[in-house]
Amino acid sequence: SRNCTGRGGEDLLVKVPLGTSVIDVNTEELIADLNNTEQVVMVARGGFHGKGNTRFKSSTNRAPRKITKGTPGEARVLQLQLRLVADVGLLGLPNAGKSTFLRAISAAKPKVAAYPFTTLAPELGVFEAGPDSTLVVADIPGVIPGAAQGAGLGLQFLRHVRRTRLLLHLIDVGSDTATDLVQSFSQVTRELHEFDVRLSERPRWIVLN
Repeated sequence: SRNCTGRGGEDLLVKVPLGTSVIDVNTEELIADLNNTEQVVMVARGGFHGKGNTRFKSSTNRAPRKITKGTPGEARVLQLQLRLVADVGLLGLPNAGKSTFLRAISAAKPKVAAYPFTTLAPELGVFEAGPDSTLVVADIPGVIPGAAQGAGLGLQFLRHVRRTRLLLHLIDVGSDTATDLVQSFSQVTRELHEFDVRLSERPRWIVLN
């Protein structure tokens, strides 16, 4: 008799780091790529409310005995995948000198040691290019054959370089400089191409260590 309506549920807002991709696990659909601090995306809608009998009143039926029930909300299984937002990405084979380079140009202190995969997670450093200009540089685990299919730390590495504007390819040149240079360049280029063709076309500078 009071025409009451049930209260609507509150929105559930989940904050995620800048650079997070939201993927539907079942369909593998990329729902959103959150690369803006003000970006908000709805990933699942709540149910629609039911209607009481007063909603069905008419001039001829003043006391209807009809209602509709509310509908359940959407349910999705999501994967949140973080991809670093950096201006420059360092890439190369394990022990190519990427972490040493990052320590030299920034205040970052990634671990440096004489064995492969010293870097197990991405490290970020800020390089001051000028009085009012800085570049964010990402040091990422080394690439090995099969990285595009997940070998070593391949997928953890390659997804992060998708956002970079420039790639610095470090090559540790040994006694046989020409062979080392060509093999390293070809191997890393092949893995980039197999993972994402656009990565192999990204501007890339070669740095000889």
